[in-house]
Amino acid sequence: MTLAYEPPVFRPPSEADSLILQVTVGCSHNRCTFCSMYRTKRFRAKGLAEIREEISEARRLLGPDVRRVFLADGDAMCLSARRLTEILDALREAFPRLRRVGAYANARDVLRKSGEELSELRARKLGILYIGLESGDDAVLAELEKGATAAEMVEAARRASAAGMATSVMVLVGIAGPERSLAHARLSAEVVNRMAPTYTALLTYTPTPGSPLFERVERGEWELPGPLESVAEIRELVRGLRCQTYLVCNHPSNYLSLQGRMPSAREEILGQLEAALAGAVSLRPESLRGL
Repeated sequence: MTLAYEPPVFRPPSEADSLILQVTVGCSHNRCTFCSMYRTKRFRAKGLAEIREEISEARRLLGPDVRRVFLADGDAMCLSARRLTEILDALREAFPRLRRVGAYANARDVLRKSGEELSELRARKLGILYIGLESGDDAVLAELEKGATAAEMVEAARRASAAGMATSVMVLVGIAGPERSLAHARLSAEVVNRMAPTYTALLTYTPTPGSPLFERVERGEWELPGPLESVAEIRELVRGLRCQTYLVCNHPSNYLSLQGRMPSAREEILGQLEAALAGAVSLRPESLRGL
């Protein structure tokens, strides 16, 4: 037997060294207009017996010393707290040195669980949730068919943090288009301040085939901000960040690579952004940008 992945499989960059355990196939929401990741799949949750077999196979292949596991696909947190507990207990039994389990998390899936349930999951090594904020602007979120409001995502992040989990929040640069770019940046900064996530990751939106927004771009119905407009959007967001969070802007989709602990790194990062806007720092060429 080999691990029964149903492709394509995605994981955050920070989970590159983790065992990927596919406990759901696809995304239960799967309506975000910007996303094509799971469009080729029909959502289903794998049965516990199947998951246990895959954990046993991973133990056979990798040995007992796995330290990190990522629960794929798009939103393992849609599973009940009871099912997640069973999976986490099986992982701890197979991998006694397990340090952390991570998962993508839709806000409403987090909010369906009580504080006690989240604390129990944290006690079983569910240590980090990756939440796609995308934008702090509710008008943008509605247009993207995100399926949650900014307030719901704030509450989800706060409840995860209260349970002792780390949170990594993603903001999509350029997702509001040129006209709402700076408003999107300001509102996103305000919402991130309220979420106070462990990490804040910036990715520059890149249209991908198979998504409704890609089709709108292809038809000329939706416009992307240019490189300098995207850098100016990041500058506006960084100006507004006040919470303690580690800002990461080093994804290959971005025109500029930046990172630092906020708010202490704000002035240094703003200096780099100003230099880029003035032409003193080169931007990543389109040929080297990608997802």
